[in-house]
Amino acid sequence: MVKKYNQQRDLFESERSFRLLVEGVADYALYMLDPNGTITSWNIGGERIKGYSPSDILGQHFSRFYTETDRANGKPARALSIAREKGRYEEEGWRVRKDGTFFWASVVIDPIYEDGELVGYAKITRDITERRDAQLKLEAMQKQLAESQKFDALGQLTGGVAHDFNNLLMIISGSLHILKRGTAGDAKVHQAISAIDTATKRGAALTNQLLTFARRQSVNPQAIDFAERIASIREVLDAGVGSSVRVAFDFERGVWPIKADVSELETALLNLVINARDAMPDGGTVTIGARNVVLDGPPHAGEFVAISVADTGLGIPSDVLDKVFEPFFTTKPIGKGTGLGLSQVHGFAHQAGGTVKVASQLGRGTTFTILLPRGMDAPARETSEAAPLRGTGTVLLVEDNPDVASVSTGLLEQLGYNVRRVADAEAALRELEMNGVDFVFSDIVMPGKMDGLSLAQHLRQVHPGLPILLATGYSDVAADVRGDFPILRKPYEIHELSEAIARLPR
Repeated sequence: MVKKYNQQRDLFESERSFRLLVEGVADYALYMLDPNGTITSWNIGGERIKGYSPSDILGQHFSRFYTETDRANGKPARALSIAREKGRYEEEGWRVRKDGTFFWASVVIDPIYEDGELVGYAKITRDITERRDAQLKLEAMQKQLAESQKFDALGQLTGGVAHDFNNLLMIISGSLHILKRGTAGDAKVHQAISAIDTATKRGAALTNQLLTFARRQSVNPQAIDFAERIASIREVLDAGVGSSVRVAFDFERGVWPIKADVSELETALLNLVINARDAMPDGGTVTIGARNVVLDGPPHAGEFVAISVADTGLGIPSDVLDKVFEPFFTTKPIGKGTGLGLSQVHGFAHQAGGTVKVASQLGRGTTFTILLPRGMDAPARETSEAAPLRGTGTVLLVEDNPDVASVSTGLLEQLGYNVRRVADAEAALRELEMNGVDFVFSDIVMPGKMDGLSLAQHLRQVHPGLPILLATGYSDVAADVRGDFPILRKPYEIHELSEAIARLPR
């Protein structure tokens, strides 16, 4: 009798200790369900996580913790069925607190049997919202890093290819000017030369888009009045969209000037407008907008102008949206697009110190938004330039590529200059010690210890009044010039060379 009493007492104490343990756990909702899913016990963890006191929830069905959609889909009953059939049910998903707020839960349901008969279920719920948010942020950062590394790798590849390609285009373009002089009377030859010239300009445009994507394009950032700039290219934009598409404008009052390269800005806008036109085969509206924004968080902080180009077209599928800025990616038919338009926009925005974003809904259109830094200086105004005049004097040409040097010499001589050519910066310094020149025309990328920019900076110290013009097809160093010296982009034509020389300070 005493032994039986002691056993009952031990069992009672064991059950009491277990009940106190369960009821005292605050980090987990531990509770029991009857075979139908009605809540029969409740602990302090359930009250903390879900907000219900025992008097609120005991006797209620556990399905009230599920979202309306999950209840409508029969998820609570399915969870009990799986637990009963497979011996356990586990999942993660949204659950609802008493106050109606949502949390991300880790749920385990175990069936409880007594003498082979189901008597209920033990249910454990954890609030893992913070862990899930941290995981999502980590995945987003990893994805952003992977995208950045991919774009950097593509940028290095495209930049290297574009450098060599621009030198080839320079040779072709410059040689065409020489051929034109000797074939003025031959119509067929002149037609062939014109075709080559057109193809060369097209190749140069494609290379510039590659360089802008790679953020290796030499740029001339300046303060720009956006509304004024749009007005100056309005006819080009209207011609680009055709008659079935209307171009509308939505500018906030008092939009700040922006700081960017004028030609790259115009190219980016034209690329976006043409893309918008192609997304509206049955016509529609392209709306160009501009508004001031102030950002206070990394990676961009400060005063910006948000320039948007929105269409009413087909929209972009979600599986395509992440790829639109990749070079050569296009959904257009073969021959209808190069896949470089949006990559140019991406490169331009980031090289200007901003960014570009895209938002789209199928059937409801797409909006591209370029964020560009505010220009603090007064916007530059366009001025009419006099026709370039034939020059005189002596120029020191610094160019290591003999074929490019030959073409450049020919163009300079056509303009009336005497040319002395050297292959590197050290030779240029020796030449200037012995003979004076009227100005120096140097490539930026050169072999040796001193590149073209270093040469120009050295000459500014030792010959402060000597005019210097730099040229480049591509160079990381060109990004450091920032207006200190004029830069002529390869491939250049004779009139561009003449105009650049004419603007040199004398």
